[in-house]
Amino acid sequence: MINFKTIIRIIGILLLLETVMFLVCSSVSFYYRESDMLDFWKAGGITAGIGLLLAALGKGGERQLTRRDGYVLVSFAWVAFSLFGMLPFYIGGYIPDIADAFFETMSGFSSTGATILDDIESLPHGILFWRSMTQWIGGLGIIMFTIAVLPIFGVSGLQVFAAEASGPTHDKVHPRIGITAKWIWSIYTGITTLLVCLLMLGGMDWFDSICHAFATTGTGGFSTKQASVAYYNSPYIEYVISIFMFISGINFTLVLLFVNRKFKKFIGNAELKFYFGSVVLFTAVIAIVLYYTSPMGMEESFRKSLFQVISLQTSTGFATDDYMQWTPVLWGLLTIIMLMGACAGSTTGGLKCIRMVILTKVSRNEFKHILHPNAILPVRINKQVISPSIVSTVLAFCFIYISIIVIGTLLMMAMGVGAEESMGCVISSIGNMGPGLGETGPAYSWNALPDAAKWLLSFLMLLGRLELFTVLLLFTPDFWKRN
Repeated sequence: MINFKTIIRIIGILLLLETVMFLVCSSVSFYYRESDMLDFWKAGGITAGIGLLLAALGKGGERQLTRRDGYVLVSFAWVAFSLFGMLPFYIGGYIPDIADAFFETMSGFSSTGATILDDIESLPHGILFWRSMTQWIGGLGIIMFTIAVLPIFGVSGLQVFAAEASGPTHDKVHPRIGITAKWIWSIYTGITTLLVCLLMLGGMDWFDSICHAFATTGTGGFSTKQASVAYYNSPYIEYVISIFMFISGINFTLVLLFVNRKFKKFIGNAELKFYFGSVVLFTAVIAIVLYYTSPMGMEESFRKSLFQVISLQTSTGFATDDYMQWTPVLWGLLTIIMLMGACAGSTTGGLKCIRMVILTKVSRNEFKHILHPNAILPVRINKQVISPSIVSTVLAFCFIYISIIVIGTLLMMAMGVGAEESMGCVISSIGNMGPGLGETGPAYSWNALPDAAKWLLSFLMLLGRLELFTVLLLFTPDFWKRN
């Protein structure tokens, strides 16, 4: 039986936290003397009212969450945060269409970064700050933040962590999951703060520095400029953001090991090696092709290649150049990068490198089995044997992931969207990337898409952010059975 009372109560508390975020954004509006301050107050009043009502209705619920409760809570919380998070856009008339407003907000909280806005600079500072904050909060996870707070209310956060955490395995560096969450959030905040300082040294003002730091560490990609990072035309800023996007693509439990000076485990991690190696390989190949097929010099070819590879592999989606103007073979390479993603346990999207490592080793073992049919060949990662159940889960995940891309692309084409744009939008949405292909590439917004396509892509963003199974389980009849 689903513990709806406790779930409703926690969602109510989450909405109260969202109200506090609205108030923070209203203080930015007050600083700049802009009228959107009232829009945040109105949105905050509605959100706080519903939050208090849900918290009251949920009193008396059980204090222990089951695994099924965790799946329901995570999925509903993300939808609730997006529904109420769109209020400042909608109430202020900055995004007057509900489909557009929900799409923009889900894109933020899922750290996708796709936008329907065609004139970002015209928005007031408070709204721009809210767009960036949605990515920062959504990047590491609303629920990851919440499980650090749940013990205060006598509720276990372990089942929530299992439902929200990305990747086939869920690493804990401390037996108490709440303490793990607090450590990770501390590092997350520290990286963001350091990046703000470095961006200000590069000439950004404090507002743009904070917004871009939020979008970088959250691997979201919302910029305060329509031209994204290309607006600044600064090699320093491009290199700094590239480095911090790469760091944000690393498993945060690995970052904890690095902070705790366990360098051997950090450097020897198989997924990190694959991640680093793929960035180096794709950057080198694309830089060489750019050097010989474009007017760019050697340094610029390397810089543009490095930035775009890391931006897409970490699903950040920042742009310093319109890669649709590059030679077409590079579109294919960048699409592969978009599908791969970075490390599990990070703020990124995509299939994740750990799954690529497992698939590579499974494939290699199959060749060995052909030569040695009776050999027992376990899959080992970091000197540990991966259980057959995890291998089958990875295979199932990849099959479902590709199937959804095919089905989603066909549905988009049925709505009248071009084949190139359909495939790009679907891969970008489920991988939480941001830019797509064709007329939905980095030089364009997604505003021209039909409303039905925006709702579909919003759903795919949620699917990708919560690793498919968390959401898809809710559509299976067995999930809702009493036993």
